[in-house]
Amino acid sequence: MTNEPVGGPWRGHVLNPVLRLLAALAVLCLPLVAAAARPIFVLNSQDATISMIDGTTFTEVRRIPTGKEPHHLYLSPDEKSLIVANATGNSLTFLDPETGAVQRTLRDIIDPYHLRFSPDMKWFVTAANRLNHVDLYHWVPTDTEAPLKLVKRIEAPRTPSHLAIDSKSSVVYVSLQDSNELLAIDLATQLPRWKVKVGKMPADLHLTADDRTLLVGLTGDRFVEAWDVSGAAPKLVKRIVTGDGAHAFRSRGDKRHVFVSNRVSNTISQIDTHTLTVVGEYPGPGGPDCMELSADGRTLMVSSRWARKLSFIDLETRRVVRQVNVGRSPHGVWTLDHAPR
Repeated sequence: MTNEPVGGPWRGHVLNPVLRLLAALAVLCLPLVAAAARPIFVLNSQDATISMIDGTTFTEVRRIPTGKEPHHLYLSPDEKSLIVANATGNSLTFLDPETGAVQRTLRDIIDPYHLRFSPDMKWFVTAANRLNHVDLYHWVPTDTEAPLKLVKRIEAPRTPSHLAIDSKSSVVYVSLQDSNELLAIDLATQLPRWKVKVGKMPADLHLTADDRTLLVGLTGDRFVEAWDVSGAAPKLVKRIVTGDGAHAFRSRGDKRHVFVSNRVSNTISQIDTHTLTVVGEYPGPGGPDCMELSADGRTLMVSSRWARKLSFIDLETRRVVRQVNVGRSPHGVWTLDHAPR
């Protein structure tokens, strides 16, 4: 009888050729497993669902029910929850961004059309698009039953659309779509700082990394307006021609460039926020709306609102390389495998 250690083929800790080959393959495969792509989530506004798309095969694996008329999604700053704002459902649905599992549903959140957390996660803000107000909540994560505490409801006529919050968590900016205005609210005092007239149908907002310049997409026109908001009163710096229906923004992740979707002209423009000029143009089929950027910065994902698809754009070749069928009126798109925001 041969004296072998347990697992005989190891013979004095020397692998036989077959096991040595298998071990080498296993080591090579480990990074591939660790780097498996996380899912991509697309909000289907008219279906009250979210499409969960496999980030490796780019196929829709399931649809997750939400409340009525969900319009926007937001990934919490700690990236632990993907939050869906259900406007006429008066609720928020919290999802696990890794698995799509519903973490909780918060009710009695009135008309949450658009939503934002402050960077310090102390404030949660919603824009009530139908009901013309902005709600300021304190976030109390230790309260598992009611983590959102309404602090102040601020009248915001007419039709508050999109929100942006500065890096210091001190001011929230609100676009008022039907009065063609921009509103600034001080979070410390919960009072308006100022209100100013802007161009036609202001929608999404993008604040530059230094908190100095606020970009406003004019969905009723073909411009992005750049406002200096660093002083006591805002000042219009420039109107940047992008394309008809300038609507939503997504940072390039380099603290300098930002994309804007031009929903009517079916294009996407890249703006240099230092020079306030357009430095790139890309296709945006089917009424481009919200955008997400892959972690490697090479692929822009765009919800094609009128085509019921998620479109993938290769930024190097400037071509649409893939489209995935989703639900009706796709809106927000988010994934954990994203470039910096």
